[in-house]
Amino acid sequence: MQTVITYITLFFTGLVLQAQVNTIELTITNLDSNDGTVLAGLYDSESNWLNKRLMGSISKIENKKATVVFTDVPDGTYAVSTFHDEDNDGKLNMIMGFYPSEDTASSNNAPARFGPPTWEDAKFEVKNGKVVKQSISM
Repeated sequence: MQTVITYITLFFTGLVLQAQVNTIELTITNLDSNDGTVLAGLYDSESNWLNKRLMGSISKIENKKATVVFTDVPDGTYAVSTFHDEDNDGKLNMIMGFYPSEDTASSNNAPARFGPPTWEDAKFEVKNGKVVKQSISM
């Protein structure tokens, strides 16, 4: 009998733990062309914002649109930064070392005013096993 109770407990524990992970689905639109790829980074704190990503993804472009999905994301507050890697070199190309020459965008379509978007403008919350969808316009 104890074995049956143990198995039932493990089964329900697995269901509870599975329900606590989330999915973030991004649709990136208004790309200039179908050339290259879209690179996206998921960040989990203001101190890591644009410095150390939690997860990264690369997506091909079709019809000037790309889709990125982050799965198994724990409950928390996150922000996403993306860029159109037109030359497929895996890096954001810069002019004079400080101004991006490839299109960039962030979650919540956070504006980039005289510098990169702020964490406060780009952050959003995920919790309770939800699928969070964001539409980001380049």
